[in-house]
Amino acid sequence: MERILIVEDDQPIAELERDYLELSGYAVEMATDGKTGLELGLTGQYDLILLDVMLPELSGLEVCEQLRAKMDQPILMVSAKKEDIDKIRALGLGADDYISKPFSPSELVARVKAHLSRFKRLTHVEAGEKNQAHFISAHHIRLDTLAHKVFVLDQEVVFTTKEFDLLKFFIEHPNQVFSKDDLFELIWGMEALSDTTTVVVHVRRLREKIEFDSNKPRLIETIWGTGYRFNGE
Repeated sequence: MERILIVEDDQPIAELERDYLELSGYAVEMATDGKTGLELGLTGQYDLILLDVMLPELSGLEVCEQLRAKMDQPILMVSAKKEDIDKIRALGLGADDYISKPFSPSELVARVKAHLSRFKRLTHVEAGEKNQAHFISAHHIRLDTLAHKVFVLDQEVVFTTKEFDLLKFFIEHPNQVFSKDDLFELIWGMEALSDTTTVVVHVRRLREKIEFDSNKPRLIETIWGTGYRFNGE
């Protein structure tokens, strides 16, 4: 049974999240402050962490940053703060998703399922393939799709799960234009729900890691009014 940690100081919200997730078959534990949430998260015993932004002891953003430095499991931020800048900060610190309050419990469960499913596909290797290295390459970038590693100019660069997913998708679909809504649905596994900030932030972070000059990107091109295209030439 997959285990989920909820870090939330609002007890009614935490209990609502727990009840819906338990009904969906997950084992759930809760923490009510950032310090405890960080300590529990660092044990590595959880498959996914739901993390509120506004927490006592340590903020959710501080917890997210420290967790991401040590673990790859999905981190979903939950907050009543809806401004784009807050989402950009959370995603920039390594969060995989950002859910604004109030939210639909069914939407929460759907996002949890989508993130767990994609993370499981990345980390569980089929029998007989465990000792084989599977690489895909483009330009000066090389991806080991089984070890979940990225090499830029033969130097390993750390990527979050969703950054890896997005880069892999771009490389496997060169010279094709995808809208932000398309990318959100294809990579995050759900409809964009009129919120494409996640895609914008992840593209920016990819450019910072793979482009020679992220201010003048040559690999991930912006097609104004349409979306993005990975230059396969």
